Amino acid sequence: MTLQYSPKNNPRVIVIQKLYGKCINKDENLTFPKHRFKKFIKDVVKGTIERDDIINDEITNHLSSDFNLKKLDKVFQVIVKSAIFEFLYKPKTSSKIIINEYLKASNFFIDYGQTKYLNALLDKISKKIRNTNGWIWFNKKLFSKKYN
Repeated sequence: MTLQYSPKNNPRVIVIQKLYGKCINKDENLTFPKHRFKKFIKDVVKGTIERDDIINDEITNHLSSDFNLKKLDKVFQVIVKSAIFEFLYKPKTSSKIIINEYLKASNFFIDYGQTKYLNALLDKISKKIRNTNGWIWFNKKLFSKKYN
């Protein structure tokens, strides 16, 4: 029995929707409906909101020469920020998996040309934040992947 792919099955689509809703309406109370990945969705959404300053610092440290985040669409900003949160705080998940999942989820929100650009940006920042030998760069300091 194969599982039909739909946006409801992809937790990152829900993450993007929740963060975009919070971005548009700051007073919105976040509710998380029953979902098999509810804990993951809740962790990423709340973590991205709580650590927005740290994520913005990482963007300015690593990508300030490439683009200006404020000039991009809100949806694009939300996708980049949530992916950076996962790069920093979900070390057990491979960078390739994070990038692939956000590219799949982004197909529901942005067009194909922007998806290519998103792929290049996420790949570049993942290489700068995560190092292949098991260490993470965070605020210009080197930490083990066990860092949370």
